[in-house]
Amino acid sequence: MRIQTCRSCGAKDFSSVLDLGNQPLANRLPVRAQEDQARHRLHLVQCGVCRLVQIDETVDPELLFSEYNYFSSYADTMLEHARDLVLRLCAEERLGREDLVVELASNDGYLLRNYVERAIPVLGVEPAANVAEVARARGIDTTVAFFGKAEGRRIRDERGPARVIHAHNVLAHVADPNDFVSGIGALLARDGLAILEFPYLTDMIEGVAFDTIYHEHLAYFSLHSVSWLFERHDLQIVDVERVAIHGGSLRIFVRHRGVESPGPSVARLLGEEDREGRALDRFADVVSASIHDLVDFVDRRRAEGARLAGYGAAAKAAVLLNAAGLDASAFDFVADRSPHKQGRFIPGTGIPIVAASALAERSPDYCVLFAWNFAEEIREQQASFESAGGRFVLPLPRVSILEPRGAAA
Repeated sequence: MRIQTCRSCGAKDFSSVLDLGNQPLANRLPVRAQEDQARHRLHLVQCGVCRLVQIDETVDPELLFSEYNYFSSYADTMLEHARDLVLRLCAEERLGREDLVVELASNDGYLLRNYVERAIPVLGVEPAANVAEVARARGIDTTVAFFGKAEGRRIRDERGPARVIHAHNVLAHVADPNDFVSGIGALLARDGLAILEFPYLTDMIEGVAFDTIYHEHLAYFSLHSVSWLFERHDLQIVDVERVAIHGGSLRIFVRHRGVESPGPSVARLLGEEDREGRALDRFADVVSASIHDLVDFVDRRRAEGARLAGYGAAAKAAVLLNAAGLDASAFDFVADRSPHKQGRFIPGTGIPIVAASALAERSPDYCVLFAWNFAEEIREQQASFESAGGRFVLPLPRVSILEPRGAAA
């Protein structure tokens, strides 16, 4: 469905930012190489009023999320990131056995399990039934639902208010952010704290990370645009941090209005955004150059007889490969650690997804790190590939062949 008004403020004033054409759903991994897949418009626009950057088409969330192939527990970086945050919050908020912690889009329980280990009551809210089943098997109390105001009120009526609410990498996925944020307000205790993380627009532009634009990611927030969203629901951002996860994210700390004054980090980052200029206006040209660079690299290496593979069957891989028009004639396979993805194919390309062990076993000459946000973790796990002479490649913002670990500077 093509949107007619801004998802956040309702304005009708849009300007085009980037058109990636019609693309398949990045996380709907087909079971056959030539499986017919619907394609949907992938066009990025900006609201002229609240400045929210968003795609202008909404795909049915039931189609996107009811069955999901992404499990957070297969990324060690995510596990460490979650554990560190939970330990910090337990200390700073003095959480105990009477304090309910709720996570929205809780995935397989990778974060909440850290609270369970400390006997703090939890509830996960996860729309994908197959992922929720995995969380429950791990002892994480999880309900299958799309979160919004009605669900927030229902949980509060049944379980009481939440002292802490987590929402990591979900705000950008919701078609109605006002309903979602209203639900947070309804569920959050008066002295409660909500912590949200989402990819940061500034980092996406600076890193030319256009492969993070796909149909699940409906909105791309700056601190300005997300602040206006929360303020409309009597919630206030009291602190903000830039974190490295997923190539650059914002972590915001939210309380009910009037409970705590915003700290200096909020005003400082708002000021930085005001001084950034109009990099968004040049984004399409920079993306075009980035795509051309990758295609040129692949063409030259294949002409030399080199064998190419990829690592990370993430949504990023589908977006980048489809934008560049690259398929199984260019890449022999994409390796991935998750058994839930193995045996399937990268959408729209016919490239098979295989076990991570295939990288060392089949020894391609180059391996493009499509999951570039976990590059260091992958290199540690696949050290034997480099030891045998293989080379890892970062595809963005321009192609970069990584020097083997331990190589002379």
